[in-house]
Amino acid sequence: MDHLIEDTDDWLGCPTPLETCQHQLRMYESEFEELTLQLRQERERIFKLVEMHAEAVRDRDLAMATLREKAAETAAIRRKMHDLRTLGNAYKKEVGDLREMLNGYTTSAKTPP
Repeated sequence: MDHLIEDTDDWLGCPTPLETCQHQLRMYESEFEELTLQLRQERERIFKLVEMHAEAVRDRDLAMATLREKAAETAAIRRKMHDLRTLGNAYKKEVGDLREMLNGYTTSAKTPP
């Protein structure tokens, strides 16, 4: 029965097992080179993203420092405004008291004793 099994390895155009292995090896090498190129490109992209992140962190830190400065300036201005309001209210009270005193003098000067 072994004589019924055909051995087609030597047919014209059919690759030998060695040629098949060599072809498969070339396919693997090509795929490896392509993956290596893709890996290099992705590493470059990651490096750019890391640089962009570092720049964003620097910008954020600068903005936060500026914000803290402006917040301190605003607090100082608010304290000055509060002090001026307090002082203005004190002056208003003093002016009112002086007017009352002045009205008392002018009223007593108009009425005969």
